[in-house]
Amino acid sequence: MCKLVLIDDNPIDHYIMRTMLYNNEACKQATYTFDGSMILEYIEENRSATEKLPDVIFLDLTMPDFSGWEFLDRFEQIKNSFKKNIEVYVMTSSVRESDKERSSKYKCVNSFISKPLSKQTLNYICEHSV
Repeated sequence: MCKLVLIDDNPIDHYIMRTMLYNNEACKQATYTFDGSMILEYIEENRSATEKLPDVIFLDLTMPDFSGWEFLDRFEQIKNSFKKNIEVYVMTSSVRESDKERSSKYKCVNSFISKPLSKQTLNYICEHSV
């Protein structure tokens, strides 16, 4: 069972993700937040309790208080301190090639996905992340 976290400042994207995950057998546990720094704190606090850590993080890049870029910078610094591989998917409405190129420089980023995320892609990620 996949443990998923969505970090996005748009409540509509939270709603869309919840709808796509409804009755999804591969992902029964999902957390939705506007605050990426809170997720980083949680991960750091639970770094040795791998069962508490998410399997997948979907991350929006453009957020007002704590951007996805800030999240990635900090996540890159701490990712080797926990024993679980957490997959990070940048999920953004950005169409700038520079954002895609920049995100590919982060070793923790599994993929750059343009919104809207398809249910097929979500299902595939959830089924293959555990």
